[in-house]
Amino acid sequence: MVNVIGLGYIGLPTALMLASHGIEVVGTDYNKALVDSLNAGVPTFKEDGLDELFKDAVDAGIKFTNEYQHTDTYIVAVPTPYDKFSKKVDACYVKAAVNNVLNVCNAGATIIVESTVSPGTIDKEVRPLIAERGFVTGRDIHLVHAPERILPGNMIYELVNNNRTIGADEPEVAGRVRDIYASFCKGEIVLTDIRTAEMTKVVENTFRAVNIAFANELSRICRHDNMDVYEIIRICNKHPRVNIMNPGPGVGGHCISVDPWFLVGDYPQLTKVIGESMKVNDSQPDFVLERLQVIMQENNIKDASRVGLYGITYKENVDDYRDSPTLQLLESQERHLAAPLKCYDPFLENMKLTESQYSDFDAFINDVDIVVVMVKHDHICHNWDRLKDKIVLDCHNICPLPNTYRL
Repeated sequence: MVNVIGLGYIGLPTALMLASHGIEVVGTDYNKALVDSLNAGVPTFKEDGLDELFKDAVDAGIKFTNEYQHTDTYIVAVPTPYDKFSKKVDACYVKAAVNNVLNVCNAGATIIVESTVSPGTIDKEVRPLIAERGFVTGRDIHLVHAPERILPGNMIYELVNNNRTIGADEPEVAGRVRDIYASFCKGEIVLTDIRTAEMTKVVENTFRAVNIAFANELSRICRHDNMDVYEIIRICNKHPRVNIMNPGPGVGGHCISVDPWFLVGDYPQLTKVIGESMKVNDSQPDFVLERLQVIMQENNIKDASRVGLYGITYKENVDDYRDSPTLQLLESQERHLAAPLKCYDPFLENMKLTESQYSDFDAFINDVDIVVVMVKHDHICHNWDRLKDKIVLDCHNICPLPNTYRL
C-alpha cells in the first residue's frame, strides 16, 4: 500500500492516478476540511479530467484520512516555499511529513519525496532527521526523490505521458519505485542519484524562468523606444535556432516563480543571470501597473476604481491563484494607496480573494472603463464583444479589438 502525504495540486492527482491503475492507496492530509470534502466525493480544485479520475480511484478503493498509515511506501507531496530574505528552500513541510512517517512506518520503508527541493536538501535536511530518530538510511529507511513534472490545466495528460526522474541511493530501490510509477506513466523513467534528481527539477524551471525574463525585458526595451515587441519576436522566431517566448504580466504559481530562487539562495555568487532574471519577472506586475497609469493619463481617467483586472489565477483555464501576477499587482497598488482596482475571474466566482472582486462578469464589465487582460482564459476570448466599448490593456497580445493597448 502507498500512503500519499499531501493532497494538493500534486499529491491528489498522483494518488488518484495510482489508485485507478491498481495500486492500493491511502491519501493523507492534515487539513480536515479537505479530507472531509474528498470523502464526500468532492475534489478540492478544478482540472480537466479530474472528476472522472476521482471516480475511477474511488471505485478502485482509494481512501482519504488525516492519519499517517502503517505501510512500507510513502510519497511526500507537500509544499516547499522559500525564505523571502535568504531565498533558500524552506523544507519545514517535508521534514514534518518525514518525521510523521517515521512515527508509523514499517522497517525498511521507502520514502519518496516528490516535493521540489534545492540540490542537497535531502542530504542536509532529511538524512540528519532520520539519523536523529535512530534509523539507518539504506537499511531502516530508503530515500528516493521523484520530482513531480506536471502543469495545472494539463495535469492528467502530463501525469501519464511526461518523462519522470527517479533519484535513489540503491539501484534496486530505484527499480521498485520505477515499477510503481510505471503502473500509469507512459513516458521514459530515468534512474539516477538523489542529488542529480533534485538539481534537474530546479534547472528545468529555472530554464523557463530565464527565458520568460528575457521576453519580459524585451517588452520594456521596446516600450521605452516605441517598438512593437510582438512583431520583433515574430520575425526573430523565423530564425531556425531562435524561439523567443511572448512577454506577460508576470510569473506565478508554485514552480517557476519559486524554484529558481532555491539556486540563488544556495549559490548567491554563482547565479547572476538567474537572480537578475527572477528580479525581472517579480517586477513585471509593477511594469504593468506603470503602463496602466500612462494609459489612464492618456484617456483622462483619474479614478482607479474604474479599472478592472480580468483574471486572478496565475495561468489560463485553472483555478490555481498561488502567487499570481494579479495578486502581486494588487499588493503593489495597495502600497501606493490608490483606489482598489476591480477584478474578476470566471474560475473563482465562488471564492472571494479581495474586497474589489466581482462574482458576476456582466456586473464587472458594467462598472469599469478600462479592462486589463491579466489572464488569457478561454472565457475572455469568447467575450471580446463585451469589451468593444472599453479601453483594453492586453498583456498577452490576444485581443482583436481596435481600442487595445499592449505591453
